[in-house]
Amino acid sequence: MAPLDQLMADYIGKFLESNRAAADFADHLNRCGTGLMPLVDHCTLRTLDVDARSKQFIDYGFHYDEKIGVLEFDDWWAKVFRKPGYPALFIDQAFDGDRGRDSLIPDWVKAHGDQCFHHIAILVEDVDAAIVSIKQRGFDVAGKVVGDPGSDLRQVFTQPEKKDGTVYTVLELIERHHGYAGFLPPQADGLMESTRH
Repeated sequence: MAPLDQLMADYIGKFLESNRAAADFADHLNRCGTGLMPLVDHCTLRTLDVDARSKQFIDYGFHYDEKIGVLEFDDWWAKVFRKPGYPALFIDQAFDGDRGRDSLIPDWVKAHGDQCFHHIAILVEDVDAAIVSIKQRGFDVAGKVVGDPGSDLRQVFTQPEKKDGTVYTVLELIERHHGYAGFLPPQADGLMESTRH
């Protein structure tokens, strides 16, 4: 296996060990021969330094998505990195100083480090149908779907898995339309806040 393929398999494997909803999806997809990787839309790393953390993936040929640019939110920001044939990589951090004071990211990184995915997003045709399906298998979502029906992007997080009493991983269900491959800041911020408690 190529080194980058092994790295992604290791990170996703580690994520599946920590997130029951994602492991359930992977089990169903493996049984029908699809596997999980072709359906992973993006993977998210939380860190205290986006530029330093991205270096590992840049060394494997990922590049900063300049079309999207820096995504800024109230108390955190992110960059997206891409490599053809691989899921997008979304790396986020809190703003320094007072602006980042209320961000969830530093506490998450303090608890879990920045060497694992906070979430992976599974691309689905119909997020509402996917929610019904996961609920039938005993999983629930955190909050409401962010994004209107028929819009470019609709997203929802599952209820978070916890580790040592703190929020650890979530699975994101993501529905895309009109060829949209970006990330909408108000929606990403809404998702972030859905797992505050």
